[in-house]
Amino acid sequence: MVKGSLDLDTNYEQEEPFDRSKVPFWTSSRLGLAVLGFFGFVQLYALRVNMSVAIVCMVNHTAVKLMSEKTNQSSDSVEASCAARLANTTSDIADGDNDWDKNIQGWVLGAFFWGYLVSQIPAGWLATKIGGKRVLGWNMFAGAVLTLLTPVAANVSYIFLIVIRILLGLTSGVAFPAMHAMWGNWAPPLERSKLTSFTYAGTQLGNAVTFPLAGFLCKYGFAAGWPSIFYVIGTLGLIWFVLWMFLVSDTPGQHKRISAIERKYIEYSLRESKHQESKPAVPWKAIFTSLPVYAIVVSNTTSDWGAYTLLINIPTYMKEVLKFDIASNGLYSALPYIGFWFCINVSGFMADFVRKRNILSTTWTRRLFDAGGKVVPALLLIGLGYIDCTQPTVAIILLVLAVALTGPQYSGFTVNHVDLAPAFAGILYGFSNSVASVSGFLSPLVSGAITSKGQSRAEWQIVFYVAAGIYIFGAIFYILFASGELQDWAKVEDDSKNDIELKEPLKKNENDVDHA
Repeated sequence: MVKGSLDLDTNYEQEEPFDRSKVPFWTSSRLGLAVLGFFGFVQLYALRVNMSVAIVCMVNHTAVKLMSEKTNQSSDSVEASCAARLANTTSDIADGDNDWDKNIQGWVLGAFFWGYLVSQIPAGWLATKIGGKRVLGWNMFAGAVLTLLTPVAANVSYIFLIVIRILLGLTSGVAFPAMHAMWGNWAPPLERSKLTSFTYAGTQLGNAVTFPLAGFLCKYGFAAGWPSIFYVIGTLGLIWFVLWMFLVSDTPGQHKRISAIERKYIEYSLRESKHQESKPAVPWKAIFTSLPVYAIVVSNTTSDWGAYTLLINIPTYMKEVLKFDIASNGLYSALPYIGFWFCINVSGFMADFVRKRNILSTTWTRRLFDAGGKVVPALLLIGLGYIDCTQPTVAIILLVLAVALTGPQYSGFTVNHVDLAPAFAGILYGFSNSVASVSGFLSPLVSGAITSKGQSRAEWQIVFYVAAGIYIFGAIFYILFASGELQDWAKVEDDSKNDIELKEPLKKNENDVDHA
């Protein structure tokens, strides 16, 4: 067992066996991994959120509304000033063929997360054992195929569609644990925030691209509109799979195009958690009894509740409350995630900056960035609940800020698994995200139940109050119990006493350009 602890918040005091100034970044293989991972997560979220827009076009809203009125003996009265906007909305596209009520729609939207819940921990364990490349790659391939089958399933039965969405969640659930396992091998500690934040920022660009693309295809696409959403996104997934399998390696030692100096830099930086030459036993008991791990779990779960409340319901909210047509709906639904993508990347660089300058320790960097990414959006959500369709500009601004300013969480709990245990980061992410996935299928069911009588502003106020309260609880718990330090149980045996040996001599020109 490694004795002592290396302070990862400061520059290494030991003499490094390479010239750090000659280690490339912009032409490096680790940045290449981040770029491919980024586009992988764009695709991952395109597979996930396409249904949020497509269901607006798939459902016969006229029939559903008539059923709701008969059941509740009342309908939501629309203010006179909103009537014109509502008329434009209802005439924007033809009703779909499916008379699915709010309950069925909630099950369809939440089905993804039943599968997503199941695959998290097994994916983390499998990625630790055989590497994240194959685990992520082949499951993304399966997800693309299932997406191509979605229109067929929807035309057969909503039950068949729910099964397809559960299987899609099962394949998608491996993504974060597998990628975390790879970053445990690839990310130097002082670059960890920006590399992981950049990679996972692809999720928000996936939202930003998918909402307007799906809205456009819904109205103008081939194959009768909404089916083209799934055909286009599924095909893009197959293309990404081919690139990933040919260009990525599980570790720097396995990469065929990495330069010797970059490989040596990464392995030296990770020497205290070095696990590339052996497969360490997983300390299950320590993981399940670690308070810092549970701080991540609580933060992840509360974050996901707010995120999924908005991610799944934004198109419906914009149609039913703000009265936007489907094309505008897709465009405006994308704006919050463009802001989110920007904030994730900015906060990643800021987090690494304050750590490198010793302004904040890793622990307090994680705590403060995480809390800021929850408390401010919570207050904005409360304000959003008091806005109606007579104030669309204010509503869009609040919605964009409420989503975008959750970005600093990616430099909080999202990367924290790698701080605590780089060797087991995939397993930790699998554990936390598995628990957090409960939010994914409960949130649409709760939102659907609250708004089932008329999609009124008062009903949406309750939805936003619930999300805000959960955000604030998560922020408080994480501040109290989170840690950014490498845990004792995460230190693995290293018979070489942390001496990083090159498997090949350094090139004479140590500044050789790397290729991703």
